[in-house]
Amino acid sequence: MIAQHLLRDIFGFEDFRGHQSAIIQRILRGQHALVLMPTGGGKSLCYQIPALALSRATDADSQLTIVLSPLIALMKDQVDALVARRVRATFINSSLERHEREERYRALRDGQYEILYVTPERFRKPEFREVLGARRIGLLAVDEAHCISQWGHDFRPDYTRVREIRQFLGDPTTIALTATATRAVQQDIIQQLGLSDADVEIFHQGIERPNLSLDVAEVWGDDDKLQHLKRVFERNPGTGIVYFTLIKTLYRFSDLFQDKRLPHLVYHGELARSARRAVQDQFINEEDHLVLATNAFGMGIDKPDIRFVVHADLPGSLESYYQEIGRAGRDGLPSECLLLYDQSDLATQMEFLRWSNPDVDFYARLYDFLCHERESIHAFGLEWLREKLHARQKHDRRLETALGMLDRYGALEGSLHPLRIDRMKELPSALTDADALEAKLQADQAKLLSLVQYVRTEDDRRAFLHQYFCG
Repeated sequence: MIAQHLLRDIFGFEDFRGHQSAIIQRILRGQHALVLMPTGGGKSLCYQIPALALSRATDADSQLTIVLSPLIALMKDQVDALVARRVRATFINSSLERHEREERYRALRDGQYEILYVTPERFRKPEFREVLGARRIGLLAVDEAHCISQWGHDFRPDYTRVREIRQFLGDPTTIALTATATRAVQQDIIQQLGLSDADVEIFHQGIERPNLSLDVAEVWGDDDKLQHLKRVFERNPGTGIVYFTLIKTLYRFSDLFQDKRLPHLVYHGELARSARRAVQDQFINEEDHLVLATNAFGMGIDKPDIRFVVHADLPGSLESYYQEIGRAGRDGLPSECLLLYDQSDLATQMEFLRWSNPDVDFYARLYDFLCHERESIHAFGLEWLREKLHARQKHDRRLETALGMLDRYGALEGSLHPLRIDRMKELPSALTDADALEAKLQADQAKLLSLVQYVRTEDDRRAFLHQYFCG
């Protein structure tokens, strides 16, 4: 009954949708759940309402809900929305100044918050762990739970510490949530949480978004892509996203759009944080914007009236594709999702697979340089190190991947931007296991193959997606 009151009084809805009520009741009974729900399906309510029920119960101590989230920008948006509804929520992450962080630590210790959003990396901080020791944790929510699994499309090594985090928190009731997870990823999520199949009920709301049209067009070159894009804009006046794989391709099309006097925004991960935020705010808060973007323009884009999502390049997997088209038509009205397939784009994705899967030898050579050539690295920078590792292959990006993995596993201390290494720890076992690294590469190749099969299928595309994710 309390859940229904919270739904109406705090969030302004009269009725739950889909599996929401059953999920919330299970969590309030202290039982674990894995929730698979399409983008825009209301996943957040599945932990926000139990969080408020636990914190406001009169027969128990004030209980805190911890939400693990991979994205700093998404945390701020969600906390702002909750605070506007008079919910005592906050986030603690690297975007805060020291005095802001210390002030929130004090408030957290004093029991002033009901919901706290953090990244898994925050649990590396002794002062944070000390503050949490003063609170009773009633619920752990793991958002974007596919990040836990190395077989998922957006694996984050820090998420592999979720089992340890759960133990530190006293093994609280846990809910994991995602829009995309194959059966193998679902099982891996449960295992990585330190739970068994018997502990967790899986709520799968399916992947059906009947208001989205799913189309693929085979194209040859930029001119053909541009003609298809113009026809999409003519069919769908209003707000839309065009996704590109490479920043240089994005800017090439931006120039073409300027020549055609097609107004648009540009968004990618190498923009300054303030610039990214300005573009995102403009897109969300104003009407009828077209944005050309890489997949950095992703989670946290909560705009109901996106009328089209076009992939101008081949995405890296069906998981990425499905998550990105899920941003269209959240208002339930018809929206177009078009994938433009140029066979030459496949070569780009195959190269990305190689870059994102360094082998044991590469990790070993990099580790040796970081341990023994630190002075040269500090003096001459990233490009010197790249030349030593790649010789003449200056476009190779395995170095960025490997450095990122070493950082996420906590194997290095220092800064990546600029590259300055203070101390190296032992090379993680996950990066010295040749069989495991090869299995990861083969799994990524299989995902790319499934995407190509989706592109080329002559059967019902919805049925293909259903078989891939639910079959």
